[in-house]
Amino acid sequence: MSSQLEGAMETLISVFHTYSAREGDKHKLSRRELKDLLQNELGEYLETQKDASTVDKIMKELDENGDGEVDFQEFVILVASLTVACNAFFCEGS
Repeated sequence: MSSQLEGAMETLISVFHTYSAREGDKHKLSRRELKDLLQNELGEYLETQKDASTVDKIMKELDENGDGEVDFQEFVILVASLTVACNAFFCEGS
């Protein structure tokens, strides 16, 4: 039986690969795959549906190696940054 944190890590990996496997390189997110992931998995945290340029901005910031795709390491940076921001927000409210 895995711990809560191990389960969270498995979920993070699974979600990434669910979207990255849809087209092209199965180990990277294309712009369309990233957009789908953001809308479906992080829609309440990001207003991607209302601003089409948001995905482009996020893609540009995440794509450290400039290959036009987001690999798992770049994706984890996004999730970690959002998690830190959410923690700060929820800590301020308590």
